[in-house]
Amino acid sequence: MHIKLDWKQGMAFESMTPSGHRVTLDAGEDVGGLNLGPRPTEMLLQATATCTGIDIVSILHKMRLPLETFEMEIDGVRATEHPKRFTAIHLLYVLKGDMPEERVRRAIELSVDRYCSVSHSLNATFTYSYRLNGGEVVLFRAD
Repeated sequence: MHIKLDWKQGMAFESMTPSGHRVTLDAGEDVGGLNLGPRPTEMLLQATATCTGIDIVSILHKMRLPLETFEMEIDGVRATEHPKRFTAIHLLYVLKGDMPEERVRRAIELSVDRYCSVSHSLNATFTYSYRLNGGEVVLFRAD
């Protein structure tokens, strides 16, 4: 995969993705940015959640399970010293549908263990939990 970025102004860079989407990323005004787009670290968390979400939807569909709604929340903890990498990331999957819990859990496990290339590209401690049909949050994995 190859992506070319062009510096626009301040700390803002614009890129064209291989799939044809134009994206502008920027820094906050507190460090010289103009707030013209999301921060790279925000996009990293968003990409991680989306990557696992796409996998889970695909797996549940292949299992012929009726997913009604699906939301995710992701929290990242960063080191205080440079390079301020993410040291811990937690994903919460909130799903609704007439689906057996063990199959939902299996779909999540397949995504995080085998398929999500974004999370496998990071060096952080991940934890995962889910809530099915408004039930209790189940923490099921801490890497």
